[in-house]
Amino acid sequence: MNKLALVIFTFLLMLVASAALAQAAMPASDGVFVLPEGYHIELVTEGLTYPTGLTWDDDGTMYVAEAGGGLNPEQITDSRILRIQEGQNEVVAVLTPHVMAAVIGLVWHDGAFYITHRDKSDLSGAVSRVSADGEDVTTILSGIMDSQSEHQVNDLRVGPDGRMYLATGPAGNSGVMGPDLAPWIMKSPDLHTVPCEDITLVGRNFQTPDFRPNAPEETTMTGAYVPFGTATEPGQVIAGVTKCGGAILTFDPNDAEGTLEVHAWGFRNLIGLAWNPESGELYAGENGYDVRGARPVLDEMDVSLRIEAGTWYGFPDFSANREPLSDEKFEVPDEHQAMVFLGQEELGKDLDFVIDHEASGLTPPDSSVVLGRHPFNSSPSMLDVAPESWGDWAGHVFVAEWGDLTPPTNPLRGPEPAGFRVVRIDPETGALEPFVSNEQPGPASLQDPFGMGIERPFNVRFGPDGAMYIVDYGVVTINMALTQQGKPPYVYQMGTGSIWKVTRTGQ
Repeated sequence: MNKLALVIFTFLLMLVASAALAQAAMPASDGVFVLPEGYHIELVTEGLTYPTGLTWDDDGTMYVAEAGGGLNPEQITDSRILRIQEGQNEVVAVLTPHVMAAVIGLVWHDGAFYITHRDKSDLSGAVSRVSADGEDVTTILSGIMDSQSEHQVNDLRVGPDGRMYLATGPAGNSGVMGPDLAPWIMKSPDLHTVPCEDITLVGRNFQTPDFRPNAPEETTMTGAYVPFGTATEPGQVIAGVTKCGGAILTFDPNDAEGTLEVHAWGFRNLIGLAWNPESGELYAGENGYDVRGARPVLDEMDVSLRIEAGTWYGFPDFSANREPLSDEKFEVPDEHQAMVFLGQEELGKDLDFVIDHEASGLTPPDSSVVLGRHPFNSSPSMLDVAPESWGDWAGHVFVAEWGDLTPPTNPLRGPEPAGFRVVRIDPETGALEPFVSNEQPGPASLQDPFGMGIERPFNVRFGPDGAMYIVDYGVVTINMALTQQGKPPYVYQMGTGSIWKVTRTGQ
């Protein structure tokens, strides 16, 4: 081979090697990702365990929270804050000695981290401040009792006014404690949904099996907004508290307990919050009803919402689209519904209202508060608003759909999965379209070698560099046999979480 041929041959080998390296750096080219033309996805880091919150400090360094646990209020592994730099994960804080899982919200503010979690003493919802070095963890707010259930405190964001805004979930599926909550009720027998304002009850009670040890009868009656096994009366008033579930609470982080207020309430289960920096609008992602428990609801959708201060959003008597649950289209088959009583009168198996809205002074909102309509059971979670650098999609809302948990959350659902993707919503029209998904519906682990697609996206954040970052929670599967042990039927696979980066590559 002459010198010229050798040079050409060597150059060609270098091109082939470069192309191979480039392909290795772009997992989307070999995986099952589906993105719009002009966008590229790449892996930032992997091997995370239950990652949830994502934030950046003043220098633009990225941090992620690892939850330490799932839906059940127990510590499966350490709750931590990790620093992410050049694909390396460095532990900043081990939170487990100070907090109870799950750690969900994470925000950097005035030189410190703020996290949401359960309080170790009573499993109530709490917010803590964590010093930059991770050495000091101080609880600044606690006592949100709904968090003793499967729905806890979730996202935490700093608003344009400098106050913090906290998303809280309500105890239970639809205001009534039932056998579906047995693992949580056994830990916290007084568990019940807590309203933010005084409400007057219709007095409907639901007859279900009594799972409690040494129960005197096989069945028991339970009303709305009271502990399991407690009947209610028509006209009964339930006192509201500021530390309520199914709400957005706001406070000054320098005096959280002294400045706590209710911003809006009546939500099924709020996960994420995000502001539009141009319009000042606040948006939220809401997980809708499940077909489970004493008062199951066959809803039509999950939603993301426009938030209006001082508004009651209709839970537990209105659908995700803010329609009355008295409409028979929300009914489930009788075999999934408890018998309903009003006093001693048997009403049959129907849904209807549990709150006397007129007596409670509550005005339900209409469907204009709905920002985007997501598939039923898709679990819209954390969300963010695209910056100006995203061109025509600036101001559009991107929402992580964590995915369904059927059959325990909906035994009526067919085999088609819902969620497991990131979607884009045009706030002007409400049009919702997939943005990052897999070639086939459902998590990547069921259709390709793990790590080559989206698994369970929980969080979407736009970073200081204008890129989108997706926090992928990792593999969660269903094992119904766990219910025989008195546990929720969910299996979490450690070390399967990751962070992805999406950038624009063209106009």
